[in-house]
Amino acid sequence: MWRGLYTAASGMITETRRTDTIANNLANADTNGFKKDVAINKEFAPMYLRRINDQDPSLEVTSFKRFSLSSRPPRVGTLGLGSSIAEIATSRIQGPLKTTGNPLDLAISGDGFFAVQTAQGVRYTRDGAFFRSSTGELQNTMGYPVLNTQGRPITIPGDSVHINIDIRGTISVTNPQNDLASQGIGQLMFVDFGPDRRAIIKQGDNLWNPRPGAVPQPATGEIQQGFLEASNSNVVSEMVELINNYRIYEAGSKSVTTQDTMLEKAVSDIGRLT
Repeated sequence: MWRGLYTAASGMITETRRTDTIANNLANADTNGFKKDVAINKEFAPMYLRRINDQDPSLEVTSFKRFSLSSRPPRVGTLGLGSSIAEIATSRIQGPLKTTGNPLDLAISGDGFFAVQTAQGVRYTRDGAFFRSSTGELQNTMGYPVLNTQGRPITIPGDSVHINIDIRGTISVTNPQNDLASQGIGQLMFVDFGPDRRAIIKQGDNLWNPRPGAVPQPATGEIQQGFLEASNSNVVSEMVELINNYRIYEAGSKSVTTQDTMLEKAVSDIGRLT
């Protein structure tokens, strides 16, 4: 009975962590470029059960005159010992693109990340909601400078009347001083980290941090100007998953209550001296 308590409790702890993951997905359903997380659970190694009396060959149903079909006593079955969260994996499925018409709004179609300079160093993001600061510097919504291929901040001239960014991140502007001729001012650092999805992990604030040894390389995706990538977290499916998660947690809670009642009976009634 004690084992039953631990097994049910481990399941409840697992579902609590899954609930936290689903809640985070729901909270970021409107966050640009957000990638939802999925809690992957694992089962503890099950225990094999055998009947005690099966150790006596004379009591085996398959034995006859000291002849047995099996050299080992038959098993009753297996007993699960609970579960735990093995990994919080991130789904990298493409989010839908939404039109904004803002020339500084950029969406990534396919694989790739933008690079920004933070106080902790260079970090990466798929949120392309950029703007031009009062000093002309291209920044994201957190105020971090967006970097070019040389790892430097990008400055857009204040008199620019048209800004064009192609699918590889090359930025060109037009201004009255050069008779509206197109002038290139740099290229966005647009990179990826290869097929290993664990080479770069979430840090928070919609930023990603590469693991030690991960080397950035040119991204295979395309940049779409005037668009933003929406979150790939679907509210309806996450709510359905949350309801299902609650039912599993409730079943675990009832199992703990049942085990506790059985223990009380064993201590109060069965173990009472007469």
